[in-house]
Amino acid sequence: MILKVGKKGEIYTSKEIRQKVGIKEGGRVRAIVEKGKLIIEPIPTIEEVIRESIIELSPEEAEKLSEEIQKEEGIYG
Repeated sequence: MILKVGKKGEIYTSKEIRQKVGIKEGGRVRAIVEKGKLIIEPIPTIEEVIRESIIELSPEEAEKLSEEIQKEEGIYG
């Protein structure tokens, strides 16, 4: 895909490209220059990082994990 560069060096992307890579209005991006190429990637918000880090456990799995941590800390039998 060919993009347009404005008078002040702004690079204009299409909505399709932004959606594919996760660039959102008001978001931030990281620019990397590597071997003469410009790489632009989105920086996730803290909310996105937290959302992606959440795991689901059953009550039994949570209890087992709790017991293991307590054993490591010397709190549990």
